[in-house]
Amino acid sequence: MIDMLVRLYDLPDSTELYQKLTAQGITLRRARAFEKHTVAAFGKKHFSEKWASEIEVALTRQPVSCWIATRDKEILGFSCYETTQKAFFGPTGVIEAARGTGLGKALLFKSLESLHQIGYAYGIIGGVGPREFYEKNCGAIEIPGSDPGVYRDILP
Repeated sequence: MIDMLVRLYDLPDSTELYQKLTAQGITLRRARAFEKHTVAAFGKKHFSEKWASEIEVALTRQPVSCWIATRDKEILGFSCYETTQKAFFGPTGVIEAARGTGLGKALLFKSLESLHQIGYAYGIIGGVGPREFYEKNCGAIEIPGSDPGVYRDILP
């Protein structure tokens, strides 16, 4: 899976997207350290143990580098940054029932905006699955020669 590069200084305005989700009763916020077990369990249950490990790393950062989307005190999705490598976005995931709401895009933008706010001009989306999603939503481009990139010799 390839890595992609994003110009963080040229991201589209996300205000309307965030307002749309708020109107649906969805809250976007940073996870809190005392929620580490809950957010990691969500990642493991709905996605993978490896993603749960990255969530745990994100929750040790200051500020926490994991965004979550909640409604009625239930997690709908998450996005992390700076877990595997500096300036990297990911992992990210949205439960099946919440897909198609714009939530994945909103979580992507929360993390990319956070990378920009801490001083990066460019962000890297590591080990991309849905390449078209990232091309369309944030203008990401493929980094030539990035497969397997940093994802060599992965332990089971």
